[in-house]
Amino acid sequence: MRRQPIVSSARRAAALSTALGAALLTTSALAVNYPVTPQQRSTAQQVAQAGVPLSELAANAPDSYTVKRGDTLWGISSMFLKSPWRWPELWGMNLEQIRNPHLIYPGQILYLDKTDGRARLRVGQQVGPDGTVKLSPRVRSSGLGDGAIPSIPFHLIEPFLTEAVIFQSNELETAPRIVGTQEGRVVLGKGELAYVRGEIAQQREFRVFREPKALRDPTTKEILGYEATYVGAAEYIRPGETRNGADGKPEIVPATFQMTAAKLEAGVGDRLAPMPPREFSNYAPHAPQSPIEGQIVSIYGDALTAGQNQIVALNKGSANGIERGHVLALWSSGERIIDKTDPSRPTIKLPDERHGMLFVFRVFDRMSYALILSVKNPVKSGDKFTQP
Repeated sequence: MRRQPIVSSARRAAALSTALGAALLTTSALAVNYPVTPQQRSTAQQVAQAGVPLSELAANAPDSYTVKRGDTLWGISSMFLKSPWRWPELWGMNLEQIRNPHLIYPGQILYLDKTDGRARLRVGQQVGPDGTVKLSPRVRSSGLGDGAIPSIPFHLIEPFLTEAVIFQSNELETAPRIVGTQEGRVVLGKGELAYVRGEIAQQREFRVFREPKALRDPTTKEILGYEATYVGAAEYIRPGETRNGADGKPEIVPATFQMTAAKLEAGVGDRLAPMPPREFSNYAPHAPQSPIEGQIVSIYGDALTAGQNQIVALNKGSANGIERGHVLALWSSGERIIDKTDPSRPTIKLPDERHGMLFVFRVFDRMSYALILSVKNPVKSGDKFTQP
């Protein structure tokens, strides 16, 4: 008997949906409850009822795709849809089978069912010789390490979850400071001891920073926060004390720390801040619910311009409605030129041009950090961003 394509059989699709829906419902009950906003869920439910118009599919959307290690939700969304941040549509197209959009695993096959001008996704595994779909649902443990594909390449932002920090005020001025080094060394590397004075928080791990600089809004010049250069990490070894010296006068003994990581060489005057809890959230890409507009404040690091996979600071934060996972459109400012075709030679401004995408991964009160997902031209301070 000739094997029928899976997308041509409504009965087979229904059976597939029922079986995998039950299996993945069990899986999602054990899984990490990654954030899904009410708007995203509502969009997915609406799409799930009828699928999406074929006009919303990417030009070269495949009829089927096998999920591979290294894939991301962003990448798969861009494969099937014109706009990758519209992942609720991708989720809604298989809502009955994937109850948690973050639980898509290598080896699963996504089938694109196109009927009556609409499109839906089905999830299954290879079709057997007799035309039946092989199902092998498994219960998987939770967590980012369980094999589920991430929303974006996590390794691109993981270092910055600790290193990139915007302080609300210049609080590092009063933070604990390195006052001495092991054996009087000028600089400290990993494994070496630092002696610290100041009010030390009751925890073991600290970050080491240097030279906080004010970050100003490109237009208003208002200070929005302070960014310090990340030096490394240090572990609290023993407390300091004040005791009587040999001459009977009070003698200050600083606390002892050991450098556990060194991106730069640490030295006297560098400041310590408590290490925050590690963030392992699988950020779901989504567009802002309301229109938003802002500017790039600075490029993280010493560069004057940035490209793909680099980090930029934005002049909007949680107070302005920015959320982790927001996808934003990046614009280059149009040049000002002289219109030589006009006898009066007026200066005119060319239109701004959209040329890239940003992905917000850290949010502070008045500022945010974003990863440049794609870009055509170098990004610089003052460039504009909007909702996609």
